[in-house]
Amino acid sequence: MIALLHTSPVHVPVFDALRDEDHPGVELRHLVHEDLLERAVAHGPGAVAQEVAEVIAGAVAEGARAVLCTCSTLGAVAEEGAGGLGVPVLRVDRPMAAEAARTGRRIVVIAALRSTLEPTAALIRAEADAPELRTVLVEGAWERFQAGDREGYLDAVAAAVDTVRDADVIVLAQASMADAAERAATAVPVLSSPRPGLRAAVTAGSR
Repeated sequence: MIALLHTSPVHVPVFDALRDEDHPGVELRHLVHEDLLERAVAHGPGAVAQEVAEVIAGAVAEGARAVLCTCSTLGAVAEEGAGGLGVPVLRVDRPMAAEAARTGRRIVVIAALRSTLEPTAALIRAEADAPELRTVLVEGAWERFQAGDREGYLDAVAAAVDTVRDADVIVLAQASMADAAERAATAVPVLSSPRPGLRAAVTAGSR
């Protein structure tokens, strides 16, 4: 069983669909904790690090062979709190960051939530050799997401993607943005995290 730590219920059907397409038969257990992101945005990810570690430890105690944190804001504290559990704990965006580093040096990170920008940028810097890194915050998009306007949210992200110039690759910092890649018209490669993140977790959990 693979446990997934989410901070929004919208991720549940997304990862179930990816499982059905790419990893049929794998059991996923979804742990949704919206409050963790709310407090991390207000007070910083460190403020919820202990609770994140407790959620992960609980999933392992219930039989998880790997844990995937699908929230980019909490990804670093999830990884850091994994020590001694005996199972892999992964952040969903690390495989995406590694692919971005392989694709080119001029990397643009797009996010709808300000608290996601620096964790994602730091991850890419760790994966890439001296990247030329820029970040773009899509103003107003997160408010649409919170209001349940998924179509408006994705359209806003796609519009921001299409404004990017002089980039080798564009990184969508949040898992909720993945479908915006298909709406964008840019010829620049656009990377999202759910599919490679789940693949990494399933692989890690099968070892």
